[in-house]
Amino acid sequence: MHQNPPRRYGVSQQTTSETDVERTCEQIRQLGYGVIDGGYDAEWLSALSQAFDRAKERHAGEHGGVDALKAIDEHNTIRLPLAYESLFLELATNSRIQEICRCLIAGYAILNQQNGIINPPNGMRYNQGAWHRDLPYQHFVSSRPLAINALFCLDAFTIENGATMVLPASHRMEAFPSDHFVGTQALNVTAPAGSFIVLDCMVFHSGGVNVSPQPRRAVNHVYSIPLLRQQIDLPAALGADFTTSPELRRLLGYDVPQPRSVTEYLAGRAAKS
Repeated sequence: MHQNPPRRYGVSQQTTSETDVERTCEQIRQLGYGVIDGGYDAEWLSALSQAFDRAKERHAGEHGGVDALKAIDEHNTIRLPLAYESLFLELATNSRIQEICRCLIAGYAILNQQNGIINPPNGMRYNQGAWHRDLPYQHFVSSRPLAINALFCLDAFTIENGATMVLPASHRMEAFPSDHFVGTQALNVTAPAGSFIVLDCMVFHSGGVNVSPQPRRAVNHVYSIPLLRQQIDLPAALGADFTTSPELRRLLGYDVPQPRSVTEYLAGRAAKS
């Protein structure tokens, strides 16, 4: 149903948001978060669900087993699942998320990290269930996002299964707000399966408590300016020949290697001349 625009006076400038991507970007700029549909059908989501479970099993098998991961509180995380299953690479290159990155991040963005996230059932503790920024330990604000967090909801995010909580507009504040502010202003962000919860990485957020009998699964992506170090050196982890696509190599960080010597640094400068 068509809605008339809100009444206003003294307004000579107004932001225009016509598409889902533009509206999500406006919400991220203003509040620090937004939700957008990923554009996937039920068949693709089912295939990704199976790939998630395979990646979880392989990840544990390659890193000492579940007990070893529990000992370091890593048993609810799958690090770099795109190294195990090609569908996660497809997810990381989602066209709507890439458009949001181009809109919000100056220059171009690289994939800083990708992690499978499991919020365990029955109220169990997990390491994302604490307030944090996805650029942790930082207490400053920026006029433009340095990084964007795109949390893909493999399962629906509900109040019962621990939907992500956010502190709206906290990407504009240097310090973590008072306990009273957190207690009164925190919002639960619910979202259907197949959607992305997209955050400015400086907004404070937390995983909620999953009191349902089933784990809640998600895939987190951080896209950052190239200046920021990747969580895992993706070119080293994936290998020099992982892809020949120039666009994908740029996204994965192949275009911004860290020089290992002065000679390599100078060679890089010469190549740009």
